[in-house]
Amino acid sequence: MTDALGWRRKFGVIAPSTNTIVEPDFYRMGVPGVTSHFSRIHIRDQNMAGDAGMERLLEQIRDEIGAACERVLTCEPDYMVMGMSAETFWGGVEGNKQFVRQIHDITGLQVATGAEACERALKLFGARRIGVVTPYQPVGDANVRRFFTELGFTVDRIIGLKCPTAVSIAHVTEEELRAALRELAAGDVDALVQCGTNLSMVAAADEAERWLGLPVIAINAATWWMALRDNGIDDKVHGAGTLLREH
Repeated sequence: MTDALGWRRKFGVIAPSTNTIVEPDFYRMGVPGVTSHFSRIHIRDQNMAGDAGMERLLEQIRDEIGAACERVLTCEPDYMVMGMSAETFWGGVEGNKQFVRQIHDITGLQVATGAEACERALKLFGARRIGVVTPYQPVGDANVRRFFTELGFTVDRIIGLKCPTAVSIAHVTEEELRAALRELAAGDVDALVQCGTNLSMVAAADEAERWLGLPVIAINAATWWMALRDNGIDDKVHGAGTLLREH
């Protein structure tokens, strides 16, 4: 039998319980016949202050992610999508590969991660030098830099917003994001990347590409793009950046 609404694909999505941005972003970028079904990782301590705070947050994700995957499997999804990004950058390229293997071992399904989606997008655009904005603490930014550097990209600069809690990431204003993008674009860069799935960037990135004249890769848009294209779904989505509109 075919699912009445997800007749093309059903995506199982894993996100932290504190995240209020990625779910509406994915719904907003939806296409006919594709549905996304969220399973939440229970974040009991959302303090992200300092490197120790961010490490504790990731420890909670690692402890809970297996159960979250098992819960979403009960709706019989066709593919897994990670609605969180920090863990997908952790440990550089090999760390991302290990993470994908872990999710595949649990679910038996292929997986879209923010880290790999950004890699694919940057290669598609032919970018070599990048600027990055994140909501992370310095330890998170160091892992983002490591991931992209190991792939051969030059990271001109990272602006880490150092959000104090997991929920407060969603409180970053569009004005703050515009200022960060302008600052990054003033460097010697071919493209800009935004990490952090609870940072509301999809619409702002779409607009910024027009006035900066650069690809601006919002991680939620890139991850959704990867999930669609991996599943042979070529529908174009407007209002979410060049990646989904033209590729």
